[in-house]
Amino acid sequence: MLTGVLIVIHVLVSLLLIMLILLKSGRGGGLSDMFGGGSGGASIAGSTLVERNLDRLTVVTGVLFAATTIILALRLA
Repeated sequence: MLTGVLIVIHVLVSLLLIMLILLKSGRGGGLSDMFGGGSGGASIAGSTLVERNLDRLTVVTGVLFAATTIILALRLA
């Protein structure tokens, strides 16, 4: 029962991590340009805050993904 719940959480966290990584802007811009995260003229200060928050959320989601991976590996071994 607990393993099934962990698998569902792991899948949801992995999908969220994929979405967050795709939202981040790379060298040539990313999907975040569609949502105002790109380098627009007057919104530079706002995009910096958005990018910083997106970075933090990506790191937290990555840590959750690593934790669920380790927990599942220990439970299924």
